[in-house]
Amino acid sequence: MCAARAGHVTVNAHMPKAHQRYAGITPASLIRRAAKIGNNTAVLVERLMRDRPHPEQGYRSAMGILSLARRYESVRLEAACERALNINALSWSSVNAILKSGLDRAGSSPDPVKPAPSHGNIRGQTYYQ
Repeated sequence: MCAARAGHVTVNAHMPKAHQRYAGITPASLIRRAAKIGNNTAVLVERLMRDRPHPEQGYRSAMGILSLARRYESVRLEAACERALNINALSWSSVNAILKSGLDRAGSSPDPVKPAPSHGNIRGQTYYQ
């Protein structure tokens, strides 16, 4: 294999061992695995890879989310992914925290924002128009 001028060439044998395990994985295969859990999980995994400059940068997070299915029921993981998507918390650590704290069981959306109390020192929306 020859390298193109100013291009990148990936030779699996040159990759660190930690990276070699992801060599045969594609974004489509990860999304298919996530879709077996549920639609929200698939969307979250797809966004993990789409929102990065290179899809491969999202593989580790995607694999981590898929591994949560071994510890938690698919229904809970799906609900946690839905909540993570709703609050735009697109990471393994966010989904894991949602599951650990049981927020996946609290409903599909976060608590609504309460209106500010009426007070003489608080400027209303008309002040900014």
